[in-house]
Amino acid sequence: MRENIIQKATEMFLNLGFKSVTMDDLAHEMGISKKTIYSYFKNKHELVEQTTMSMSEYITCGINDIISFEKNPIEELYEIKKFVMLHMKDEKSSPLYQLQKYYPKIFKSLMQIQFECTNKCVAENVQRGINLGIYRANLNVEFVSRIYFSGVMAIKNNKLFPTDIFSQPQLLDNYLEYHLRGIVTPEGRKTLNSIINSNQE
Repeated sequence: MRENIIQKATEMFLNLGFKSVTMDDLAHEMGISKKTIYSYFKNKHELVEQTTMSMSEYITCGINDIISFEKNPIEELYEIKKFVMLHMKDEKSSPLYQLQKYYPKIFKSLMQIQFECTNKCVAENVQRGINLGIYRANLNVEFVSRIYFSGVMAIKNNKLFPTDIFSQPQLLDNYLEYHLRGIVTPEGRKTLNSIINSNQE
């Protein structure tokens, strides 16, 4: 039951926002009593913490699985983007903004985990791309990995990129292409163009 509550809460938080969803809403949606939820989580704060950490762990494990296949680094980034979008498809309410505003300590912990995961993943991706000759040899790996993370965080900012103008899939596609065009070699550009063209078919 505990896992079922986390799963449903995650879905509702991503769809409606951390502040908007009440324990009553969750109980009603699941057809259980609030008392049942409180037997597993002492309050909403603990539930929010568990759902965010559970989702973060799941995404991190999924990304690590993709990396373990050691695909072409450009293809790898598109596979990771596809995986993340698949599991964040109902994210309509800028949940990160609500998390930051109403649960700042949880937000800070989540950002630290996401930074460490993204920074490591992108740094390794860039280094492999350099070694394979598809990314420019003169790149500062640490700079590229950090600027990539800051960009990913920026496109999730609903004030900068309002959902009525930009959809999340469109933003991620545009940002990933923007990132890669800045670091690929002519050889890498062939792979990138091939992926973009196949995605548009």
